[in-house]
Amino acid sequence: MPQFFINRPVFAWVIAVFIILFGLLSIPKLPVALYPSVAPPTISITASYPGSTPETMNNSVVALIERELSSAKHVLYYESSSDTSGMASITVTFAPGTDPELAQVDVQNRIKVIEPRLPQAVRQNGLSVEASGANFLMIVGLTSKDGKLTEADLSDYFSRNITEELRRIEGVGRVQLFGAEKAMRVWVDPVKLSQYRLTVSDISRAINTENTQIAPGRTGDAPAVAGQQVSYPLLVKGQLGSPQEFASITLRANPDGSRVVLSDVARVELGSQTYSFANRENGRVSTAAAIQLSPGANAVKTAERIKLRLNELRQAMPEGMAYSIPFDTTPFVKISIEKVIHTFIEAMILVFLVMYLFLQNVRYTFIPAIVAPIALLGTFTVMLLAGFSVNVLTMFGMVLAIGIIVDDAIVVVENVERIMTEEGLGPKAATQKAMKEITGAVIGITLVLSAVFIPMAMASGSVGAIYRQFTLSMAVSILISAFLALSLTPALCATLLKPVDRHAHQKKGFFGWFNHKFAAMTYLYGQGVSRLLKRVGGALAVYAALCLLFFLAIKNLPSSFLPEEDQGYFMTSIQLPSDATSERTLNVVKAFEQQVLSSPATQSTIAIMGFSFAGSGPNSAMAFTTLKGWEDRQGATAFSEAARAQKVMSANPEAETFNLIPPAIDELGNSSGFTLRLQDRGGKGYAALKKAEEQLLALAVKSSVVRDVYVDGLPDGQMIRLNIDRQKAFAMGVAFDEISQTLSGAIGSLYVNDFPNSDRMQQVIIQADAKYRMQPEDILRLYVRNASGGMAPLAEFVHAEWETSPLQLVRYQGYQSIKITGNPAHGYSSGDALNEMSRLAKQLPEGFAIAWTGGSLQEQQSASEAPMLMVLSMLVVFLVLAALYESWSVPISVMLVVPLGLLGAVIAVSLMDMQNDVFFKVGMITIIGLSAKNAILIVEFAKQMHEGGKGLVEATLEASRMRLRPILMTSLAFTLGVVPLILASGASARTQQAIGSGVFGGMISGTLLAIFFVPLFYFSVMKAVEKLKPKQR
Repeated sequence: MPQFFINRPVFAWVIAVFIILFGLLSIPKLPVALYPSVAPPTISITASYPGSTPETMNNSVVALIERELSSAKHVLYYESSSDTSGMASITVTFAPGTDPELAQVDVQNRIKVIEPRLPQAVRQNGLSVEASGANFLMIVGLTSKDGKLTEADLSDYFSRNITEELRRIEGVGRVQLFGAEKAMRVWVDPVKLSQYRLTVSDISRAINTENTQIAPGRTGDAPAVAGQQVSYPLLVKGQLGSPQEFASITLRANPDGSRVVLSDVARVELGSQTYSFANRENGRVSTAAAIQLSPGANAVKTAERIKLRLNELRQAMPEGMAYSIPFDTTPFVKISIEKVIHTFIEAMILVFLVMYLFLQNVRYTFIPAIVAPIALLGTFTVMLLAGFSVNVLTMFGMVLAIGIIVDDAIVVVENVERIMTEEGLGPKAATQKAMKEITGAVIGITLVLSAVFIPMAMASGSVGAIYRQFTLSMAVSILISAFLALSLTPALCATLLKPVDRHAHQKKGFFGWFNHKFAAMTYLYGQGVSRLLKRVGGALAVYAALCLLFFLAIKNLPSSFLPEEDQGYFMTSIQLPSDATSERTLNVVKAFEQQVLSSPATQSTIAIMGFSFAGSGPNSAMAFTTLKGWEDRQGATAFSEAARAQKVMSANPEAETFNLIPPAIDELGNSSGFTLRLQDRGGKGYAALKKAEEQLLALAVKSSVVRDVYVDGLPDGQMIRLNIDRQKAFAMGVAFDEISQTLSGAIGSLYVNDFPNSDRMQQVIIQADAKYRMQPEDILRLYVRNASGGMAPLAEFVHAEWETSPLQLVRYQGYQSIKITGNPAHGYSSGDALNEMSRLAKQLPEGFAIAWTGGSLQEQQSASEAPMLMVLSMLVVFLVLAALYESWSVPISVMLVVPLGLLGAVIAVSLMDMQNDVFFKVGMITIIGLSAKNAILIVEFAKQMHEGGKGLVEATLEASRMRLRPILMTSLAFTLGVVPLILASGASARTQQAIGSGVFGGMISGTLLAIFFVPLFYFSVMKAVEKLKPKQR
C-alpha cells in the first residue's frame, strides 16, 4: 500500500481532502454536552389530592398505580413518595436503552385501567405522566420590576402564557411551576354559618346548581313546523365569571321574601389555587418554574431554544413584568468544552515543538502537523455517524489521541530521515526503503493500540456508556492515523523532503549543541544497556520488586465513580421542624439569602419555599445559588462557598441546612454520595421499619468507613387525630356525609367545580377563613345540621388527640421504604462505603433488606467489572502481538513492560491525592497500549536484525540505540501533550487532572524504565527460548 501511494501522491491527497471535508461538515452537526446521556430513562407520575394524609394517599392512589406498574416492560425499579402537601409522585426507572416515549405511553395505558378506582378529587385534578430527568436544567423566573404585581398575578400569568410555550420546546421534559394559577376562593365564616343554620354542604350544593354549563340549543331547529323560515341559536349564561356574581348566589330563600346570599356568610375573591409554594429571587418576591430535560435530550441546545423563545415572549409581557433565568446549568457545559478545546490546542503546540526539537527541520515537522488534524477530523465524522456528542469524554479521548496520532507520522518521517543521511538516497528511494522496514511496526502499533480499547466498550450500564465514548474516539483516530501513516505520510515524504547533502550535515548553534549532547547520551545509554545484559538476574529482581510495589499501591488507592466538579453552583436544602409554618421558613430563607448575597463570589440565588428534593411541605425550602464566572471569583469555588454557607447556617437553631454539590452526571441523582433504600420486605409495618432504620443509622455512626449517613426525607411529626363517635352522631341524627363535607370544606379545601376566567377554566374552592382554622379548638366549634334541621357542634361527638405520625411515606419496588444517603469517610472510596453498608444491613432483623439505587447501583456494576476489563485488555494485546509476530515468546517480552508504566500512573495519582475513578481507568488502559508501543519499536527492529544474521546481544544493542531517538521523541510528545491537562484550572479542572496525572506519571515511568528493561526482556526471553529448543528435539 505505501508503495502505491508513494507513486500516486495526488490520490493520497484526494483521500485526505475527503476526510477533511466530511469532518468539517459534521462538526457543526454534533451536539455539545458535558457527559453523554448515560442514565436510564425515567418517567414521573404526579397525583394531587389536596388535604389528604400520606397514608390515605399511599393506600388509595399510590398502591393502585404501583400494582399496575409492576407488569410494565423493561422496568428497572420504581419509587413513590407521598407527603402532607397532598401530592404524590411515582418515579419509574427503565432499563438503559428503553425508548422513553414508548415507556411513557405504556405507563399511561396502565394508569387508564385503574383510573376509575381513584378518588374523585384525584381524577378531577388529573394525573400527569412525564418523561424527564431528575435534575433541573434551569429555573425561569418572573418578577415585577415596580412591585405592583403580586406573586399570584405573576404565577397566573406564567401558567397561562409561558408554561405551555416552554413545554412545546424540543428537549423539555417537564415544566414544574412553583406557584399556581388563580381560583375563585370562597372564604367561609363558620360563626355566621351556624347563625343562619347553614353548613358547608349547603354552600357547595348552591354553587354546584348555580354555576353550571347550559346547552340551550336554537329556535326553529329541525324538525320544524311547515313554513318556518328562520332559526336562531340561544345564548344563556350558565356559569358565573366574577367574584360579585358568586357573592350573590342565593343559599336560602325565606318565606317572608328575604334571602340569604353567599356574601352574608363568606368572603369571595380571586385568589391562588394553592398557597403551598413561595419564591424569592435575590431577596425579591417572584414566581419560578423549574425545567427538566426529557431523557436523552441535549442540554445546551434545549437551553438555547428556551432563551430564544423567552426573548420572543418578552414583547407580549405586561408593563413592569420581567423574566430572568436565575439558575442555569448550561454555561458550565460550554465553558468546560471550551477549556478542553484550549487544552487541545496547547497540546498540539507542545507536540509540534518537541518534533521540531528532534527533527530540526520545518519540512519534517510539517508532515506530522498536516496528518494529525486530518485524523481528528475523520474521528468527528465517525462520532456523528455513531450518534455521539462532543463531550468531556470524547474530547479527552482526542487530547490523548494527539500524542498517538503524531507517533505514527513521526516513526515514518524519522526513519526516512535516518536512511537519507546514512545511505545518501534520494527522498523517493529512501521513503520506499523506509516503508519496507517500518510498515510492520506501524500496523503492529495500531492494532495493539486499538485493540486495547475494545474490551472497555463491553462494560455494561452507564459506565459502559462512558467508556464507549472514550474508546470510540480514541480507537477511530488511531486507525485513521495509521491509514494516513501508510498513505499520506509516505506520499508527503517522497514529494516534500529535499535530498540530504551528506557533507554539509553538521548543524550549528542550539541544534548542533543538542545533537552533540544527544549523541553523547545515546552512547552512554548503549553502554548502560550492554552492562544490564551482563547482569540479567539482578535486573529481573529489581523488576519483580517494582511489580510488587505496583500491586500494593493499586490495592491502597481509594476508588470512586467520577471526580466531583465545581460546576459553578450549589444547592441548599433547608428543613425546619415538622410543625413549622411557611412564615418561619421564610425567616430562615431570608437569613440564608443575606449570608449568600453578602459573598463577593455569588451572582444570584433563588429560593423555593414549600419544595425540596426530600419532600414538600411548608417546613421545607430549597435554594439554588449560582456563582460568578471563574475569573471574577477571587479563587472561591462552589465547594468553599457551600462550606461557608454551611458554617453560618449551622449556627441557626431553627433549621437543619444541607448544602449539596451537584453530582458529576446530572441524571444519576440529586447530589453526590451513595443512596440506598431500606425496605420492609416482610410487611412488618411502619413502626418496625423505623426501628430498623434507627438500628442501621446507629451501626453506621460506629463505622469508620462511612460518614454523614442520614435519612433523606421528612422526619415524623405531630398530628392531631380526630376520633368521630359514629354511634353518637347517628343518635343525634347527623349523617356522616355532613361531617366529612364540613371538615374537608372548612379545614381542608373543597374543590367544587370550574368557572371561566378570561377564556380559561379555573377552580372554585371553599375553605374556612384563615382565623377560624388556626387552633385545634376551632375545629370542634364547627356546626353540622342534623336530620330535624337543628345545629350540632362537632365537639359533641368528635374528640381530638395528639399523635406522632409519618409526614412522608416512601415506597420502593412496592415495599414501604426509607431513603438513606451518605458519604464515604475520608480515605475510603465510595466502593468501600457500598460494601460497608451491605455488611451492616445483614445485622438487621429478618424481613428488612437494603436496595441500591441511582448512581450507587451503576457504580456497583462498574466496580465489579473494572479489574476484568484491565486483564482482558492485556490479554487482547498479547494475542494481537502473538498473531503479528507469529510467536508466543516475542509478545511476552513486550507485555512484561506494562506493569512499569502502570506503576508510574498509580504513584502519580497517589501523590496528587486522587482516586481510582473512571478516568483513571481509561488512563491505565491507554498506558497499557503506549508501554506496549515503545516495546514494539525496539523488539520489531531487534527481531529484524537478529533474523538478518546478527548475534542476539549485538542485535538487541543496535536496535535499542537506533530506536532511542524516536521512542524519546514520541513519548515526550505524548507526555507534553497531557501537561496542559494536569495544569488545568477553572471549569472541569478536576476531571482534566484526573486524566492527565495518571497518564503523565505512567508515561514517564513507562518510558524511562522501558528503554532499559525492554532490551533486557527481549534478550532474556529469546535466550530462554534458545535454551529450551534443543531439549524439544
